[in-house]
Amino acid sequence: MSLLVVPGMAALKQHLNCEVGITDYLHVTQARIRQFADVTEDWQWIHTDVERASRESPFGGTVAHGFLTLAFVSRFLAEVVRVDGARLLVNCGLNSVRFLKPVPADARIRARVRLRECTEEPGFVQAIWRMTIECEGNRLPSCIADWVVRYYE
Repeated sequence: MSLLVVPGMAALKQHLNCEVGITDYLHVTQARIRQFADVTEDWQWIHTDVERASRESPFGGTVAHGFLTLAFVSRFLAEVVRVDGARLLVNCGLNSVRFLKPVPADARIRARVRLRECTEEPGFVQAIWRMTIECEGNRLPSCIADWVVRYYE
């Protein structure tokens, strides 16, 4: 993985419709899943009860919350691209999110990052990043999200 350094916000649009990077793999441990459950108070057994999930879950064991998988988008974006001259990044939300395949506990995930849209406004540039989160060994992505980020001067 290498970091793409964009020399100024206006130069970001040169990467429109390009995959700007693929992150390193991140290990999604059962402990991390449990921490997320505790923070969000979502203790559904398919995430937290290893024995029951092994017996009853259609996934064969515990899986990460979809929102935990999605929560890594900011980490993944920072790992592949830096926009020089931007003093502040603001998360403006998501245009779309799809969870296609659960992330099993103790799996490794990474993201492919593509710039889908880029518009300049007075004082900021707005980018829409296609974040495709892959789970090692799976053909289907775990999550595909279009994330709206504003870069302020």
